[in-house]
Amino acid sequence: MAQKKKKPSKRRRTIEINVPELDTILDKAINEPLSTSESHKVKSAVHAMARRLQPPMRTTERSTALRRNGGDGDDNPSDDVDDVESETDTSTAVKKARRGHGRNGADDYVGTTVVKPVPHAELTPKCVCPGCQQGKVYPLSEPRTLLRIVGMPPIQATKYELQQLRCNLCGEVYTATAPEDIGDEKYDASVASMLAILRYGSGTPWYRIARLQQRMGVPMPEGTQWGLVDEAANKVLPVHQELVRQAAQGDVIHRDDTKVRILDEIERPDGQDEDRTGLNTTGIVSKTLDEHLIAIFCSGPQHAGENTCDLLQERHPSSPPPMLMSDALSSNDKLPAGLEAILCNCLTHGRRQFVNVFENFPDECGHVIDEIAKVYHYDDQARQQGLDDQQRLDYHKKLSKPVMTSLKTWMETQLEEKEAESNSGLGKAIRYFLKRWDKLTRFLEHPGAPLDSNIVERALKKAVLIRKNSLFYKTQHGADVGDLFLTLIHTCELNNVNSFLYLTELQRHADEIRSNPSAWLPWNHHLQLRSAPD
Repeated sequence: MAQKKKKPSKRRRTIEINVPELDTILDKAINEPLSTSESHKVKSAVHAMARRLQPPMRTTERSTALRRNGGDGDDNPSDDVDDVESETDTSTAVKKARRGHGRNGADDYVGTTVVKPVPHAELTPKCVCPGCQQGKVYPLSEPRTLLRIVGMPPIQATKYELQQLRCNLCGEVYTATAPEDIGDEKYDASVASMLAILRYGSGTPWYRIARLQQRMGVPMPEGTQWGLVDEAANKVLPVHQELVRQAAQGDVIHRDDTKVRILDEIERPDGQDEDRTGLNTTGIVSKTLDEHLIAIFCSGPQHAGENTCDLLQERHPSSPPPMLMSDALSSNDKLPAGLEAILCNCLTHGRRQFVNVFENFPDECGHVIDEIAKVYHYDDQARQQGLDDQQRLDYHKKLSKPVMTSLKTWMETQLEEKEAESNSGLGKAIRYFLKRWDKLTRFLEHPGAPLDSNIVERALKKAVLIRKNSLFYKTQHGADVGDLFLTLIHTCELNNVNSFLYLTELQRHADEIRSNPSAWLPWNHHLQLRSAPD
């Protein structure tokens, strides 16, 4: 059997730093010039210390694979950042833990039922230590944690058998009273919540849920599932409308489209071109002034530009112009009459033009991709440092603007000196970038301007998952219900709120949310629950 060849180990580059010797060299530099060897020693020591003090950059193998294979499968530069300085020793880079490894700490299980405290069977606080027989034992601040995890069907049922007594003379039947805490409804509000999350949050079709429940011994027919979810949608509708209203007031609004299928005939807006037959699910992610994120989904015959116009009709006239981030489609530039906005284009889409032709122009495209990676690295550093919008803008002006200015000059030189043919793949990518330069570099001009539309593309993956598993909606009403629950579920995720518990509470307080929906948003509904009587 042939033995596997061992891969040659990468030796870490080491530099010896003699501090007393450096002190002597620096003292000498006051009176006379340094020799070449002395200068080299000082530079090597300074560079080594600078690399040691510099925050570690996020590195992956994706850029290497891109150069090797001529393309990549994920246009997210934030996960594709190479070292900015080529002198960095990549062998010392800290490797990320592989995602999906399944090792989660006890603190990750935030939805568990906590049983505390479990007392010691033999010892109590302040009793004599059984080990040394001299000291006393005291409780630690952190108890030891044990996890016990069980499986169960998504939807469970409890059957109550109420005793019945019958008189043998008159025939009167007397039935035992049902327990008070079981309620009057056959289906608890949590059932509709779980169905909505399975269907719209996880993309599981009705028939698969029905099969699963049948196997678990708790049947849940498809028609019953739809009826419960449709009823729940009516109860939570006021909160959805309030989220739309607040999303319209956002200072940064991302939008994008993906295809959708609706089988029944769709009523199209007045004035729409009859030749337009496409149907889209538009995803909109709005960042409000108080830093909350709201995801809105709209399915139908309109595209992202038109749905954004409808959304902005709810915007307050006194609000400042919003920043609208999208891809470079001209249809996204449409605005409601009288509304001003700052139009931004996605830097990732600009980068993608070069990724698509990388195989034919590896050196030129590699240069552009590396330069854009630097910008994403600086943006990541600004986020880690907790900079506000103005500080982030100043940071980008200091570090990213020289990078982008140099990149623009390089692109113009490529076309002017015929280094790249205008109609070649590289030339088209350069012209795409230069034509939209101002919109692609808004982050160098306006506080809070985003680099890309990645956040809304991630949101649209939920709609894509539904399309892959269920293929289509039957009616426009079914699509509207799906959009409503997609909006609520993904907004909860963006704000770190348990969507299952949230949807359940909304249904249980349907009368209250109708009168004051703004008090029942994902980030403030817990205040209402605390003030509610037990």
